[in-house]
Amino acid sequence: MKILLVNKYHYVKGGSETYHFGLAKLLEEHGNEVIYFAMQDEKNYDCAQAKYFSKNVDFNKSMSPFEKLTAGMHALYSFDAKKKIEQLIEAEKPDIVHINLVHRHITLSILNAIQKYNIPVVFTAHDLNCVCPTHTMLCGDKVCDRCVAEHSYKPALEQKCVKNSALQTYLAVIEAKNYERMKMYDKIDFYICPSDFYRKQFVKSGITKNPVVHWVNFLPVGTEYKLCSNTKDYFLFFGRLSVEKGLMSLVKAYHKGNFKNKLYLVGDGPLREELENYVKENNLTEKVIFTGFQSGDALKKYVEEAKCVILPSEWYENGPYSILEAIALGKPAIVSNNGGLPEIVDEGKTGFICEPNNPDSLCACLEKMNNLTEDEYLAMSKAALEKARENCDCEKYYEKLMNCYKDLIKAKGGKKI
Repeated sequence: MKILLVNKYHYVKGGSETYHFGLAKLLEEHGNEVIYFAMQDEKNYDCAQAKYFSKNVDFNKSMSPFEKLTAGMHALYSFDAKKKIEQLIEAEKPDIVHINLVHRHITLSILNAIQKYNIPVVFTAHDLNCVCPTHTMLCGDKVCDRCVAEHSYKPALEQKCVKNSALQTYLAVIEAKNYERMKMYDKIDFYICPSDFYRKQFVKSGITKNPVVHWVNFLPVGTEYKLCSNTKDYFLFFGRLSVEKGLMSLVKAYHKGNFKNKLYLVGDGPLREELENYVKENNLTEKVIFTGFQSGDALKKYVEEAKCVILPSEWYENGPYSILEAIALGKPAIVSNNGGLPEIVDEGKTGFICEPNNPDSLCACLEKMNNLTEDEYLAMSKAALEKARENCDCEKYYEKLMNCYKDLIKAKGGKKI
Protein backbone atom coordinates (compact mmCIF):
# COMPACT_ATOMS: atom_id res chain seq x y z
CA MET A 1 0.00 0.00 0.00
CA LYS A 2 1.19 3.54 -0.75
CA ILE A 3 0.45 6.00 2.05
CA LEU A 4 0.81 9.77 1.80
CA LEU A 5 1.69 11.22 5.22
CA VAL A 6 0.99 14.92 5.66
CA ASN A 7 2.48 17.14 8.37
CA LYS A 8 3.48 20.82 8.26
CA TYR A 9 7.00 20.07 9.58
CA HIS A 10 9.29 17.49 7.98
CA TYR A 11 11.64 17.41 10.95
CA VAL A 12 11.10 16.51 14.60
CA LYS A 13 9.71 19.57 16.39
CA GLY A 14 7.42 17.95 18.97
CA GLY A 15 5.22 15.00 19.81
CA SER A 16 3.23 15.14 16.58
CA GLU A 17 6.42 14.65 14.57
CA THR A 18 7.48 11.80 16.86
CA TYR A 19 4.19 10.15 15.88
CA HIS A 20 4.48 11.17 12.20
CA PHE A 21 7.96 9.72 11.61
CA GLY A 22 7.32 6.78 13.94
CA LEU A 23 4.27 5.93 11.86
CA ALA A 24 6.31 6.16 8.66
CA LYS A 25 8.88 3.72 10.03
CA LEU A 26 6.17 1.35 11.26
CA LEU A 27 4.44 1.34 7.88
CA GLU A 28 7.70 0.80 5.99
CA GLU A 29 8.74 -2.03 8.33
CA HIS A 30 5.68 -3.88 7.08
CA GLY A 31 6.50 -3.36 3.40
CA ASN A 32 4.33 -0.33 2.66
CA GLU A 33 5.55 2.64 0.64
CA VAL A 34 5.44 6.01 2.42
CA ILE A 35 5.53 9.38 0.68
CA TYR A 36 5.34 12.83 2.27
CA PHE A 37 3.80 16.27 1.94
CA ALA A 38 4.97 19.14 4.16
CA MET A 39 5.99 22.79 4.20
CA GLN A 40 9.34 23.91 2.82
CA ASP A 41 11.91 24.51 5.56
CA GLU A 42 15.69 24.52 5.75
CA LYS A 43 15.45 22.20 8.78
CA ASN A 44 13.54 19.54 6.81
CA TYR A 45 14.99 16.07 6.43
CA ASP A 46 15.88 14.97 2.91
CA CYS A 47 12.82 13.79 1.03
CA ALA A 48 12.18 12.60 -2.53
CA GLN A 49 8.89 14.55 -2.59
CA ALA A 50 10.42 17.86 -1.39
CA LYS A 51 9.87 19.52 -4.77
CA TYR A 52 6.12 19.31 -4.13
CA PHE A 53 6.22 20.85 -0.64
CA SER A 54 4.19 24.04 -0.13
CA LYS A 55 5.90 27.36 0.53
CA ASN A 56 7.08 28.19 4.03
CA VAL A 57 4.98 30.48 6.19
CA ASP A 58 6.49 31.87 9.41
CA PHE A 59 3.93 33.75 11.49
CA ASN A 60 6.50 34.66 14.14
CA LYS A 61 8.85 36.73 12.00
CA SER A 62 8.63 40.51 11.66
CA MET A 63 6.30 41.43 8.79
CA SER A 64 5.10 44.53 6.97
CA PRO A 65 1.33 45.26 7.00
CA PHE A 66 1.04 43.78 3.49
CA GLU A 67 2.95 40.64 4.52
CA LYS A 68 0.70 40.27 7.55
CA LEU A 69 -2.37 40.50 5.34
CA THR A 70 -0.95 37.93 2.91
CA ALA A 71 -0.01 35.58 5.76
CA GLY A 72 -3.47 35.98 7.28
CA MET A 73 -5.14 35.06 3.99
CA HIS A 74 -2.82 32.07 3.62
CA ALA A 75 -3.73 30.84 7.10
CA LEU A 76 -7.38 30.73 6.06
CA TYR A 77 -6.88 28.76 2.86
CA SER A 78 -3.62 27.91 1.10
CA PHE A 79 -4.09 27.78 -2.65
CA ASP A 80 -0.38 26.96 -2.94
CA ALA A 81 -0.68 23.83 -0.76
CA LYS A 82 -3.81 22.73 -2.65
CA LYS A 83 -2.01 23.05 -6.00
CA LYS A 84 1.18 21.33 -4.81
CA ILE A 85 -0.51 18.33 -3.21
CA GLU A 86 -2.58 17.85 -6.36
CA GLN A 87 0.65 17.67 -8.37
CA LEU A 88 2.04 15.15 -5.87
CA ILE A 89 -1.08 12.98 -6.07
CA GLU A 90 -0.99 13.03 -9.87
CA ALA A 91 2.65 11.89 -9.83
CA GLU A 92 2.57 9.36 -6.99
CA LYS A 93 -1.02 8.05 -6.91
CA PRO A 94 -1.30 7.16 -3.20
CA ASP A 95 -3.90 4.73 -1.88
CA ILE A 96 -4.66 6.75 1.26
CA VAL A 97 -3.77 10.08 2.89
CA HIS A 98 -2.99 10.32 6.60
CA ILE A 99 -2.95 13.89 7.95
CA ASN A 100 -1.34 15.16 11.14
CA LEU A 101 -0.66 18.88 11.82
CA VAL A 102 -1.74 21.14 8.93
CA HIS A 103 -3.81 24.07 10.26
CA ARG A 104 -2.69 27.62 9.37
CA HIS A 105 0.39 26.57 7.41
CA ILE A 106 -0.65 23.89 4.94
CA THR A 107 -4.36 24.39 5.83
CA LEU A 108 -7.30 22.13 5.09
CA SER A 109 -7.42 23.43 1.51
CA ILE A 110 -5.65 20.18 0.62
CA LEU A 111 -8.85 18.26 1.35
CA ASN A 112 -10.51 19.77 -1.72
CA ALA A 113 -7.62 18.50 -3.85
CA ILE A 114 -7.62 15.03 -2.28
CA GLN A 115 -11.40 14.71 -2.66
CA LYS A 116 -11.10 15.06 -6.44
CA TYR A 117 -9.27 11.73 -6.55
CA ASN A 118 -11.62 9.79 -4.26
CA ILE A 119 -8.78 8.99 -1.85
CA PRO A 120 -9.72 8.23 1.79
CA VAL A 121 -8.38 10.58 4.46
CA VAL A 122 -7.39 9.70 8.03
CA PHE A 123 -6.63 12.46 10.54
CA THR A 124 -4.74 12.07 13.83
CA ALA A 125 -5.65 14.89 16.23
CA HIS A 126 -2.52 16.10 18.00
CA ASP A 127 -4.13 19.31 19.22
CA LEU A 128 -7.58 20.88 19.47
CA ASN A 129 -7.39 23.10 16.38
CA CYS A 130 -10.47 21.48 14.87
CA VAL A 131 -12.67 22.55 17.78
CA CYS A 132 -10.93 25.59 19.32
CA PRO A 133 -9.66 28.79 17.64
CA THR A 134 -6.61 28.84 19.93
CA HIS A 135 -5.97 25.09 19.32
CA THR A 136 -5.18 24.66 23.04
CA MET A 137 -8.48 25.41 24.83
CA LEU A 138 -6.56 28.04 26.77
CA CYS A 139 -7.70 31.60 27.30
CA GLY A 140 -4.67 33.38 28.68
CA ASP A 141 -3.29 30.76 31.05
CA LYS A 142 -6.69 29.29 32.02
CA VAL A 143 -8.43 26.34 30.40
CA CYS A 144 -11.66 27.22 28.61
CA ASP A 145 -14.17 25.02 26.75
CA ARG A 146 -16.89 27.60 26.17
CA CYS A 147 -16.73 27.51 22.36
CA VAL A 148 -17.26 23.74 22.36
CA ALA A 149 -19.88 23.79 25.12
CA GLU A 150 -21.87 26.68 23.61
CA HIS A 151 -21.40 25.64 19.96
CA SER A 152 -20.37 29.21 19.24
CA TYR A 153 -17.15 31.18 18.69
CA LYS A 154 -18.58 34.24 20.41
CA PRO A 155 -16.67 33.47 23.67
CA ALA A 156 -13.37 33.50 21.75
CA LEU A 157 -14.12 36.93 20.27
CA GLU A 158 -15.24 38.31 23.63
CA GLN A 159 -12.13 37.08 25.44
CA LYS A 160 -9.60 37.69 22.62
CA CYS A 161 -8.35 34.16 23.20
CA VAL A 162 -5.60 34.15 20.56
CA LYS A 163 -2.62 35.95 22.11
CA ASN A 164 -5.02 38.53 23.62
CA SER A 165 -5.34 40.01 20.12
CA ALA A 166 -8.73 40.97 18.70
CA LEU A 167 -7.37 40.75 15.13
CA GLN A 168 -5.69 37.36 15.53
CA THR A 169 -8.74 35.95 17.30
CA TYR A 170 -11.00 37.31 14.54
CA LEU A 171 -8.84 35.61 11.87
CA ALA A 172 -8.87 32.32 13.80
CA VAL A 173 -12.66 32.47 14.08
CA ILE A 174 -12.98 33.26 10.35
CA GLU A 175 -10.81 30.19 9.66
CA ALA A 176 -13.06 28.01 11.83
CA LYS A 177 -16.29 29.39 10.34
CA ASN A 178 -14.91 29.04 6.81
CA TYR A 179 -14.10 25.37 7.36
CA GLU A 180 -17.53 24.90 8.90
CA ARG A 181 -19.22 26.55 5.90
CA MET A 182 -17.28 24.36 3.44
CA LYS A 183 -17.99 21.23 5.56
CA MET A 184 -14.26 20.55 5.56
CA TYR A 185 -14.34 18.21 8.54
CA ASP A 186 -16.79 15.89 6.77
CA LYS A 187 -14.14 15.48 4.04
CA ILE A 188 -12.01 13.60 6.58
CA ASP A 189 -13.20 10.00 6.68
CA PHE A 190 -11.76 8.85 9.99
CA TYR A 191 -10.43 10.63 13.09
CA ILE A 192 -7.94 9.19 15.58
CA CYS A 193 -7.63 10.87 19.00
CA PRO A 194 -4.74 9.77 21.26
CA SER A 195 -6.89 10.50 24.33
CA ASP A 196 -10.52 9.80 25.07
CA PHE A 197 -10.75 13.34 26.42
CA TYR A 198 -9.94 14.72 22.96
CA ARG A 199 -12.39 12.28 21.35
CA LYS A 200 -15.15 13.60 23.60
CA GLN A 201 -14.35 17.21 22.65
CA PHE A 202 -14.58 16.33 18.95
CA VAL A 203 -17.89 14.54 19.43
CA LYS A 204 -19.29 17.32 21.63
CA SER A 205 -18.34 19.97 19.07
CA GLY A 206 -20.37 18.27 16.34
CA ILE A 207 -17.85 19.19 13.63
CA THR A 208 -18.24 15.89 11.77
CA LYS A 209 -20.58 12.96 11.33
CA ASN A 210 -17.69 10.63 10.52
CA PRO A 211 -16.08 8.18 13.01
CA VAL A 212 -13.94 9.60 15.82
CA VAL A 213 -12.04 6.96 17.79
CA HIS A 214 -9.66 6.89 20.74
CA TRP A 215 -6.41 5.03 20.08
CA VAL A 216 -3.53 5.50 22.54
CA ASN A 217 -0.33 6.64 20.81
CA PHE A 218 2.00 3.76 19.98
CA LEU A 219 5.66 3.76 20.97
CA PRO A 220 8.15 3.46 18.09
CA VAL A 221 9.46 0.27 16.52
CA GLY A 222 12.33 -1.02 18.66
CA THR A 223 11.13 0.52 21.94
CA GLU A 224 12.71 -1.28 24.89
CA TYR A 225 10.17 -2.06 27.61
CA LYS A 226 12.06 -2.69 30.83
CA LEU A 227 12.44 -2.04 34.55
CA CYS A 228 15.52 0.07 35.24
CA SER A 229 18.02 -1.21 37.80
CA ASN A 230 19.97 2.07 38.01
CA THR A 231 17.23 4.21 39.59
CA LYS A 232 18.40 7.15 41.69
CA ASP A 233 16.35 9.37 43.98
CA TYR A 234 15.60 12.48 41.91
CA PHE A 235 12.31 13.82 40.54
CA LEU A 236 12.22 14.55 36.80
CA PHE A 237 10.35 16.77 34.39
CA PHE A 238 11.38 16.68 30.74
CA GLY A 239 9.87 18.71 27.94
CA ARG A 240 9.25 22.31 27.02
CA LEU A 241 9.67 24.81 29.85
CA SER A 242 6.46 26.77 29.32
CA VAL A 243 3.60 28.13 31.42
CA GLU A 244 1.00 25.55 30.41
CA LYS A 245 3.19 22.67 31.64
CA GLY A 246 2.55 23.72 35.26
CA LEU A 247 6.22 24.19 36.11
CA MET A 248 5.74 27.13 38.48
CA SER A 249 3.35 24.94 40.45
CA LEU A 250 6.01 22.21 40.41
CA VAL A 251 8.87 24.32 41.79
CA LYS A 252 6.54 25.86 44.39
CA ALA A 253 5.38 22.39 45.46
CA TYR A 254 8.98 21.22 45.62
CA HIS A 255 9.96 24.27 47.72
CA LYS A 256 6.99 23.76 50.04
CA GLY A 257 7.88 20.11 50.70
CA ASN A 258 11.54 20.81 51.51
CA PHE A 259 12.45 17.53 49.83
CA LYS A 260 15.90 15.98 50.00
CA ASN A 261 15.48 14.61 46.48
CA LYS A 262 16.85 16.78 43.71
CA LEU A 263 14.50 18.02 41.00
CA TYR A 264 15.78 17.88 37.42
CA LEU A 265 14.15 20.11 34.79
CA VAL A 266 15.32 18.76 31.45
CA GLY A 267 14.48 20.98 28.50
CA ASP A 268 14.30 24.60 27.48
CA GLY A 269 11.63 27.16 26.75
CA PRO A 270 10.18 30.61 27.42
CA LEU A 271 9.58 30.01 31.15
CA ARG A 272 13.18 29.07 31.96
CA GLU A 273 14.31 32.52 33.12
CA GLU A 274 11.33 32.95 35.44
CA LEU A 275 11.89 29.47 36.88
CA GLU A 276 15.59 30.13 37.41
CA ASN A 277 14.82 33.41 39.19
CA TYR A 278 12.38 31.66 41.53
CA VAL A 279 14.96 28.97 42.29
CA LYS A 280 17.65 31.57 43.08
CA GLU A 281 15.35 33.70 45.23
CA ASN A 282 14.41 30.66 47.33
CA ASN A 283 17.94 29.23 47.68
CA LEU A 284 17.18 26.10 45.68
CA THR A 285 20.05 26.29 43.20
CA GLU A 286 21.80 23.22 44.66
CA LYS A 287 18.62 21.14 44.48
CA VAL A 288 16.79 22.22 41.30
CA ILE A 289 18.93 21.37 38.28
CA PHE A 290 18.38 22.91 34.84
CA THR A 291 20.05 20.73 32.20
CA GLY A 292 18.92 22.53 29.05
CA PHE A 293 17.66 20.66 25.99
CA GLN A 294 18.58 16.97 25.88
CA SER A 295 17.77 14.23 23.38
CA GLY A 296 18.69 10.68 22.40
CA ASP A 297 20.74 8.59 24.82
CA ALA A 298 21.44 11.55 27.12
CA LEU A 299 17.71 12.14 27.66
CA LYS A 300 17.01 8.42 28.03
CA LYS A 301 19.63 8.23 30.80
CA TYR A 302 17.88 10.98 32.78
CA VAL A 303 14.59 9.08 32.49
CA GLU A 304 16.10 5.69 33.36
CA GLU A 305 17.70 7.03 36.54
CA ALA A 306 14.73 9.11 37.76
CA LYS A 307 12.62 8.07 40.73
CA CYS A 308 9.51 9.31 38.93
CA VAL A 309 8.48 11.56 36.06
CA ILE A 310 6.23 14.59 36.64
CA LEU A 311 3.90 16.40 34.23
CA PRO A 312 1.60 18.77 36.17
CA SER A 313 0.11 20.39 33.06
CA GLU A 314 -2.35 23.24 33.38
CA TRP A 315 -3.82 22.77 29.92
CA TYR A 316 -5.61 19.84 28.29
CA GLU A 317 -2.80 17.46 27.39
CA ASN A 318 -3.58 14.80 24.82
CA GLY A 319 -1.49 11.61 25.06
CA PRO A 320 2.01 12.98 25.70
CA TYR A 321 4.95 10.84 24.65
CA SER A 322 6.98 11.99 27.67
CA ILE A 323 4.73 10.01 30.03
CA LEU A 324 4.32 7.04 27.67
CA GLU A 325 8.10 6.77 27.24
CA ALA A 326 8.58 7.01 31.00
CA ILE A 327 6.12 4.26 31.93
CA ALA A 328 7.68 2.02 29.26
CA LEU A 329 10.82 2.22 31.43
CA GLY A 330 8.81 1.34 34.52
CA LYS A 331 8.77 4.88 35.87
CA PRO A 332 5.82 5.89 38.05
CA ALA A 333 4.35 9.24 37.01
CA ILE A 334 2.79 12.19 38.78
CA VAL A 335 0.38 14.08 36.51
CA SER A 336 -2.38 16.63 36.82
CA ASN A 337 -6.06 15.79 36.49
CA ASN A 338 -6.25 17.47 33.10
CA GLY A 339 -7.14 16.30 29.60
CA GLY A 340 -5.83 12.85 28.72
CA LEU A 341 -3.29 12.59 31.55
CA PRO A 342 -5.49 10.73 34.07
CA GLU A 343 -6.17 8.15 31.34
CA ILE A 344 -2.47 7.22 31.35
CA VAL A 345 -1.88 7.17 35.12
CA ASP A 346 -3.94 5.01 37.50
CA GLU A 347 -4.05 6.72 40.90
CA GLY A 348 -2.05 4.79 43.48
CA LYS A 349 -1.24 2.01 40.99
CA THR A 350 1.03 3.47 38.28
CA GLY A 351 1.54 6.87 39.89
CA PHE A 352 -0.39 9.73 41.46
CA ILE A 353 -2.75 12.42 40.15
CA CYS A 354 -2.74 15.98 41.48
CA GLU A 355 -5.12 18.86 40.90
CA PRO A 356 -3.92 21.37 38.27
CA ASN A 357 -2.74 24.83 39.37
CA ASN A 358 -2.44 23.50 42.91
CA PRO A 359 1.08 23.33 44.47
CA ASP A 360 -0.34 21.89 47.71
CA SER A 361 -1.95 18.96 45.87
CA LEU A 362 1.24 18.37 43.87
CA CYS A 363 3.37 18.55 47.03
CA ALA A 364 1.18 15.87 48.60
CA CYS A 365 1.75 13.61 45.59
CA LEU A 366 5.51 14.08 45.81
CA GLU A 367 5.32 13.15 49.50
CA LYS A 368 3.27 10.05 48.70
CA MET A 369 5.89 9.00 46.14
CA ASN A 370 8.67 9.43 48.70
CA ASN A 371 6.74 7.50 51.34
CA LEU A 372 6.35 4.34 49.25
CA THR A 373 8.15 1.32 50.66
CA GLU A 374 10.64 -0.46 48.43
CA ASP A 375 8.09 -3.18 47.66
CA GLU A 376 5.32 -0.63 46.96
CA TYR A 377 7.59 1.30 44.62
CA LEU A 378 8.56 -1.88 42.75
CA ALA A 379 4.89 -2.86 42.38
CA MET A 380 4.09 0.60 41.01
CA SER A 381 7.00 0.39 38.55
CA LYS A 382 5.87 -3.03 37.32
CA ALA A 383 2.28 -1.81 36.91
CA ALA A 384 3.47 1.21 34.89
CA LEU A 385 5.57 -1.00 32.63
CA GLU A 386 2.69 -3.43 32.09
CA LYS A 387 0.34 -0.58 31.17
CA ALA A 388 2.80 0.65 28.54
CA ARG A 389 3.21 -2.85 27.10
CA GLU A 390 -0.54 -3.34 26.91
CA ASN A 391 -1.52 0.05 25.49
CA CYS A 392 1.44 1.32 23.43
CA ASP A 393 2.46 -1.72 21.40
CA CYS A 394 3.19 -0.64 17.82
CA GLU A 395 2.17 -3.97 16.26
CA LYS A 396 -1.29 -3.78 17.77
CA TYR A 397 -1.59 -0.22 16.51
CA TYR A 398 -0.46 -1.23 13.03
CA GLU A 399 -3.05 -3.99 12.82
CA LYS A 400 -5.88 -1.59 13.77
CA LEU A 401 -4.64 1.08 11.38
CA MET A 402 -4.27 -1.24 8.38
CA ASN A 403 -7.77 -2.62 8.94
CA CYS A 404 -8.99 0.97 9.00
CA TYR A 405 -7.10 1.87 5.81
CA LYS A 406 -8.42 -1.19 3.97
CA ASP A 407 -12.02 -0.60 5.06
CA LEU A 408 -11.90 3.04 3.96
CA ILE A 409 -10.39 2.19 0.57
CA LYS A 410 -13.04 -0.49 0.06
CA ALA A 411 -15.82 1.94 1.04
CA LYS A 412 -14.53 4.43 -1.53
CA GLY A 413 -14.62 1.76 -4.22
CA GLY A 414 -10.86 1.58 -4.63
CA LYS A 415 -8.37 4.02 -6.07
CA LYS A 416 -9.60 6.04 -9.07
CA ILE A 417 -6.67 8.16 -10.21
